Formats: sequence, C-alpha cells, structure tokens
Amino acid sequence: MTATAATATTATTATTATTATTSALVEAVRAGRTADVVSLLDGMTDPERRSCFPELKALRRELRTARWSAASRRTHPALHAAGAACQTGAAAVANWLAAVDMRWSQASPAVLLHVLGDRDPGWLADVVHRLAQRPARANVSYELMAGLVRLSGCPVPTTEAYVLGWLSHISGTWQHRDTVRDRLRRDPHLAELVAALFRTDGIGTRLSWPAGDGPDGWTEALARLTAEGALDRRAMVDGCVARLLRGGTPAELRVFLRILQNLELTREEERRRTPDWTALASDAVSAVASYAQSVLGALALDGKLPPRRLAELTDAVLFRPEKKLVRAQLVLLGKVLARDATAAGELLPAAAQAFGHEDSDVQERALKLVERHVGKVTATDARRQLTHAVERLIPTLRTRAVRTLGVAPLTPEPVVHEEVLPCPPVPVRLAPAPGTAVELAEEVSALLASGGDVSAFERALDGLVRHTHRDRDTLLQALEPVIARRWWADGEGLRGRHSDYYFDGHHEVRDTAGAFDLLLATLGGQVRTTTLHRAARHEDTDHDCMHSPLARCFEARLWEVAQRLRTDPQPFLLATPTWDTGLLEPGELVDRLDTYRRLGARVSAVDFGQALLRVRRGDRAAAVAAAEQASALDTEEGRRLARWLTTETAGPPVSRRTAHTRILVELGEVPGLRDDLPAALRPLGRPVSVHRERWYCGHWNGEIRQHWLALLPGRPELVAARLLREVSTVAVDDGRGAAAVLPRLAEADGEAGEAVHLCVAYGLGARHAEDRLAAVDALLVLAARGALDTDRLGADLGQLVRRGAVKPVRLADAVRTAAATGANATIWGVLRQALPLLLADLSTGTAGPTGTTDTTGPAGPSARGIGELLAVAAECAERTGIRGDLPHLSVAADRRGSSRLVTQARRLRSALAQEGAAA
Repeated sequence: MTATAATATTATTATTATTATTSALVEAVRAGRTADVVSLLDGMTDPERRSCFPELKALRRELRTARWSAASRRTHPALHAAGAACQTGAAAVANWLAAVDMRWSQASPAVLLHVLGDRDPGWLADVVHRLAQRPARANVSYELMAGLVRLSGCPVPTTEAYVLGWLSHISGTWQHRDTVRDRLRRDPHLAELVAALFRTDGIGTRLSWPAGDGPDGWTEALARLTAEGALDRRAMVDGCVARLLRGGTPAELRVFLRILQNLELTREEERRRTPDWTALASDAVSAVASYAQSVLGALALDGKLPPRRLAELTDAVLFRPEKKLVRAQLVLLGKVLARDATAAGELLPAAAQAFGHEDSDVQERALKLVERHVGKVTATDARRQLTHAVERLIPTLRTRAVRTLGVAPLTPEPVVHEEVLPCPPVPVRLAPAPGTAVELAEEVSALLASGGDVSAFERALDGLVRHTHRDRDTLLQALEPVIARRWWADGEGLRGRHSDYYFDGHHEVRDTAGAFDLLLATLGGQVRTTTLHRAARHEDTDHDCMHSPLARCFEARLWEVAQRLRTDPQPFLLATPTWDTGLLEPGELVDRLDTYRRLGARVSAVDFGQALLRVRRGDRAAAVAAAEQASALDTEEGRRLARWLTTETAGPPVSRRTAHTRILVELGEVPGLRDDLPAALRPLGRPVSVHRERWYCGHWNGEIRQHWLALLPGRPELVAARLLREVSTVAVDDGRGAAAVLPRLAEADGEAGEAVHLCVAYGLGARHAEDRLAAVDALLVLAARGALDTDRLGADLGQLVRRGAVKPVRLADAVRTAAATGANATIWGVLRQALPLLLADLSTGTAGPTGTTDTTGPAGPSARGIGELLAVAAECAERTGIRGDLPHLSVAADRRGSSRLVTQARRLRSALAQEGAAA
C-alpha cells in the first residue's frame, strides 16, 4: 500500500470514528443521560468536541418548537453541558450557558465546572466575567460563577448579578446549621463583596431576609464582623453614609441605616462627618433625616457643633414637610440657647425662618422660642432680621409678635385678594382623518401600544372606515405589520382557541386596544360574518352593573362598524365629533347626510343615533338653521335630525339620594333617550338604580371612561351617576385609581349636577394622593368654568365626613392643596358650608365625624381632622379678607386647652373678626 493510500485510509478511519463519537454524544444528549455525556466529553479532544457542536445546535433548534414538553425538559440539562463543552470561544460559551431557552432546565453547576475545568485559567476568567455582566434576571447560577472564580483565580466580579447571587447564597442559612455571620467569616472575598453591597441598587430590602434585625440577620452580622476586625470599620462607615447620601426608597435605606446604627459610632466619628449629617438632615428620607438630626443635636449639646453650623442646619430642616422634624429642630434650638446665650444672635434669626411655615402651630412654636430668648440678642443685624421675619406670621401671631418682641407696629393694609383659577378648558377641533393608509397604520399602531384620547380614537376610527371604503387592499397592506404583532394574527387566540371564540359577539371592549383589535381582526378575516351579524343585532336587555349601559352602547357602535367593514363599507362615519369633547356641529352633520344621499350610501342606525346624541343643540339659532337644511334633504334621516334639533333639550332627570355609609344618586328615566334612538342606544336613558345592579364588574380599565363621556357630551350628570359608586370606593374602601376620570368629568360640557359634585367630594377624601390630586384638578376646572356650586359641594362634604365616608385629615390635605394654587375664596366657599355641620356635632357631643357617638371632645381623633380643616379655612380667610360669622365656631374656640382644634378655631374666629380689611 502506498503512503498516499495509507494516509487516506487513516483519515477515513478518523472521520468514521469522529462521526460515531458525535452520534453517540448526540444520542446520549437526546436521551438526557448526563453522566454518559460527561464520560464521552472527557474522552474527546478539542477538535472532536468542536465537530459535535453543529449537531448539538441543530438539536437545540428542534427543541425550541416544544420547549415545555417532557422530552425537552429531559434533554436540556445534558444539552446545556455538552454545548458549553463543545465550544471554544468565551463569549459563545457564556451566551450558551445564560441562554433563555436553557434557563429552566440547566445542568448542575458541578457538571458544568467538571466539563469546563480543564480550560486555561485566563479563558475561565473571561467566561465568568461575561456571565457576571448579565442582568440579574438572567438567573445565572451563583455556584457556577463562584466555581469558575475559584478555578481561574481571577478577581471576584462585583456586578449586580454576582452580588445578588452571593447574597442569596449566604442568606440560605435555613438549610444549614451555621449562621450568616459564620458563612461570611469563611468567605475569601468578604471585603470586596460587602463593599459592593453599598454600590448595588435595590439590594437593601434583600438584606432584611431571612432574619431581619435578629441575631442571625445581615445588619447584626456585618456589625459583629466589623467589631471583630474581619471588615474595615472606616470602610463600613463610609459605605453606609455614602449609600444613605445617594438616596433610594425608604424601605431600602432603613436597612443601611440600621447597619450604621449597629456600628455604634463614637462621638469623634460622628463629628468628622458633620457635613454628611447636615446633607442627610436636609434632603434624605424622613427616617434617615431624623437620625442625622439626632446626631447633630447631640454634637450641638456637647458643644462640638458651632452655632453657625447649627443655624445652617436649621435653615434646611425648618422647611421640610415633616412637622416632627421641624418641631424637633425648634426644641433643639431651645436647649442650645438655654446653655449658650451667646448663640442667640445666630440661632434666633434661623428659628424665625419658621415664621413663614405653612403650619400655624409651627409658627407659634417658633414665636415662643424667639420670645423666650430675644433678650439675649444684642446685634442690630439680628434684630433687623427678626423684625422682617415677623411680617410672615399669620395676623394673630403677627399682632402678638409686635407686642412681645417690641418691634415697630406694622401698618395693616387692606387685604386685596385676586382669585387664581386655571384657564377654562377650550374645546379643540378634531383634525381630519389620516390622509393615507400608511399614516393611518402608524396612528393605529400608536393607539394599540399606548392608548389615546377621544380625538385620536375617533380620527383613527373614521380613517379606518374611509380607507376601507376607498381601497381595502391598500389598507390591509399598510396594516400588515401592525396586524402581525397582534395575539390573534395567526388564528390562535386566548387559551389556544380560534380568535372567533374570543370575538364571539359578547366581546367586551375595555380599552382602545380592544376596540381596534376587534376592527383589525374583522379586516384580517379573523371574525366570522355570522358573528358580526349576530353581534350587531343588539337588543335592550337587562344590564348587570352600573357601567353596562355606557359600555355596551360604546361597543354597539364598534360592532356595527365592524359589520359594515366586512359587508358594506361606509364612506365615512356620521358620528365623528367636531370637537374633542365629543360635540358635533349640526351643520357638519347635515353636510355628511347630504354626501350620503348623493353617494346612495346606507346610513347605519347606531352611527346615526350616536351622531344625534353628539349634535350641539345649545345654540338655538344654529340648530334651527341646520334643521331647515336637514329637512330640505328629503330623507328619513334628514327629517329625524330636523325633529331632534327643533326639540328642546330635556332637563336633567328626576334624581333622589340614597344614603347609608355612603351617599349615592338615583336617576329617573330620560324619555328623549328612549323614544328617538335605536334600540342599541336606549339603555342610556334607563333609570339609574343603586339597588338593582350588582356592585362588581369587569369594567376596571379607566381609559375607557373618557369614551363614555363622549357618548353623551353635554350630559355629564348621566355619566357621573353611573360612575358615582365606583368613585366612592377611593374614599370609603381605600380604593385606587377610580378618581382619575374626575378632571374629564369636570371638563365636560353641560351642567354639573348632584352626581358630579358628589364624585368630586369623594375624590377629595380619597385614600391615595393621586386620586385627591385628580379631584383637586376637577374642583378647580369646575370653578374656572363657573360650574362649581360651592354650597352644594360643602354640604356634601360635611355629610360625608359625618357619616365616616370621608376622613377629615384626607379632605384637609386636598383642600389645602387647592388653596395653595390661589383658589382661596373658592375653598372658603366650600368649607363655609362643611364646617358648621362638623362643629355642631362636636359642640353637642352627638355623632362625631366617624359616624359614632363622640363624647371625647377635641382630644379625639375626629377633632384632629377638624382642626386641620379649620387651619385651611383660617388661612383662606386671612388671605381673602373675608369677614363674618361661622355657626358653632365660637363654641369650639371657647373650649379649654390648646389642642389643634381649639387653637385653629380661635385663629379662624380672629381672622373673621379682623377690622380694616375688605370683605
């Protein structure tokens, strides 16, 4: 045999052997025999391993089609190990190990370390640092990374993924007999990883698990190890302080604060960090600021904090929102001044900054402090500062300061108040529908992604109708990328069923995306024509919740549009509003009907009925002129429109209140909304009953509320009555988010009646700040429109507080916020009606604001809330110069004691009795 033949034979034999090895490895991987896989890999050379990888990659692609099958779960651990071992690039191996499809069925860290352990240490270091750079959500095994660090001898990574993995590993002491402190003490990288804890965001709350502040917790362990010398004390203190200075959530910072407290800093360590404590007391979250304030206070009392530094601290703290910190600072100043009279020249002007505090109690505390120590001030400049500060006190305290401080009497000037309200909302005309199919597709895509307002929705809806009528194929081509991303695009819907199971005629549209899903699915052929016909034949059936008439009437129009898109596209929609409020100009509707007549297009019943509800009838001259033009069309719809325009708009329906814990409104039938509309829209005129409909429903998405208001522009009361019970939950049941509709309700055209005012009242007493802010916005918008009845709102609030539906402290926060915008006269008008009801209960000792018998007097919790309301009322009276009498106020003001209710009642009485100011 020649040499060439021998060589070829040897190569063939080697290829055959390699093929056999590859087949054996792939077979073992497919069977999930991890031990056999490891054995085969141990006997293979690097070239043989690399030759196996294409087969393993193909197997991975195959398993992706059935990721959660039993075969995939069995195969993946072996594939995970084999794929890592058969690649030579560090980046490729790291990508394989952390791949998403391998995440839930991985090889054990011990197996991976075995098959990778024979590689070069530098290569292993490259792999582990690439793995550590992955986001924490990739769930890369900490045991694997730690093992690679050990094998390579490289510096330990301090990335978020590695540090979180290390923390979880150390915290798992419930599985072992040793403690967190023992495991930390044995860790060779303790100093580096503990230092990384202070640099990793979001890790603070994890340190409280599993033992919290107990003897086996992280805070105690770190403090003990620092005391033992295993951790550098200076580095630990610096790390804690730096982490607190960087800020974060209160829950997270409290953990680092506990670590710092457990370190038990000496007075000298505290003194060296005086600037840090000052910064924390100024800007940190409340718990951290309180600690920093206490440290600085101790230094000041020990004489280790100069008066100038204490004055700087006082300037920063006095205008923090936490009254506890402000009061503590004033107490601290009093203690320092009692020990060091020479500091009065610097500290009293700083304390006088509190004369401008929004809380009159704080002003009075500061004034008492100044009165007590003003005799120690000798510097002319300090006295001048005190004199100027007196001008910021409320009138009663200002008069007292003039008398007790010996400053020159101030010449009272008449109060000239200018009410500041937002500009009344101005309706915005809708822009025309998108001119091209591509522009329409872009707008629909945006609406599907993030929703939109009434204008964007109506424009896109009208555009969809217009372009379907104009050129369906071009429209579908433009919409193809949008449709491809929807869940129903491949013919499979929820729970693996055909999408027609979901769009079955009972589909509820709960947001903008749901509306366009229905219409796009219809255009894409995913809804049967029979389903569309069945859904379009709406009947006036019983409704099971308060929202159902609004929700189903909105849906009826969409189903009708969907049916016409499939069977007989309309040239455009008749009911597209002219303005963003939902109103439609009568002349514009006449022009649209004329175009329909010339084109011979069929008018859709619900679309035309919605147009009638939206057409503006407030301008009688314009309505009569449009009615004449409509009659001249000589069509059925033209005659119906003419009758509608010449018929006087019916007044609000008969209403009555029902009251238990909460106050609700029931409405009678609205005849005009039942006789002249198609059956699908007649539920809008049905009576609103509190007792007939059930409480809970699926209409939880707040985005759809704006479209309900656009159903009945000019009739906000009909919508508010159906939303009232839901809005009441933000105050009565501590719900969240239901008050977001209130600004839109206030902006709606038409009279704001009893239901609208009750909605605003509940919102002002909401549990959550964002709901109270929405109610404040609504109140100010109503006032700006001239639609706010302050007497009605005040009386409603008084009754709600008495019944316990609204807590007075929450209400006080809301009205204080509204008054701070400059609407002092408006808020006084509201409180003028609410307060006498509450003061009467306190004066007689009958039903208190919680709805129970109150015999505790002003010291009770209900009195505290009323004291806050009196404070707001007093500030409004002082700013506006309003004078007069408030029923039952003197009874509260004449009580003994110095509770907040009593002091604020006296302040309000004094403000109302002031002379020389304009009423």
